[in-house]
Amino acid sequence: MLNSLFQKVLVAYNGSKSSLNAVLYGIMMAKIYGCTLKVVYVVDSASIKQLSISKLLVADEAEETSRSLEEDGCKNLGYVKELAAQKKIEVESEILHGAVWSEIIHSADLWKADLILIGGSVGEKPLYSVHDTVSKQDSEIIGSAHCSVMVVRDPYISHKFRLLK
Repeated sequence: MLNSLFQKVLVAYNGSKSSLNAVLYGIMMAKIYGCTLKVVYVVDSASIKQLSISKLLVADEAEETSRSLEEDGCKNLGYVKELAAQKKIEVESEILHGAVWSEIIHSADLWKADLILIGGSVGEKPLYSVHDTVSKQDSEIIGSAHCSVMVVRDPYISHKFRLLK
């Protein structure tokens, strides 16, 4: 007997609209298919360190930026838990620190995820990093992941989410 293809789904979330779409999609998958869901928010400390090394940020600014991003992560993950509760779904969440793509892959490996969901939208702010392009981050995750990766681009996902009982 074939079990569900995706029993453990990890979602990369950064607070953007496209990554929120991936979260909504993940919650819907958990509701419809009964899979376990984990949402991770990565504080891009690798980029902050690079900016600090290149003297574009002084030490105090780097610490404040990191602290601010962590606070944003806590708020964003709280919102995710509220959305999941609306559909009576439990979601595990975690804030990570480091290079975004490698932290997502490392977390997926440790958790033994079957699928990574990432948001993707043309013309929106880059996925996680200020200086990278969406396609570069996406390709790093897609090219390096040890499980399947799905880029969620459904423009009507929030409407479908509201309709799901």
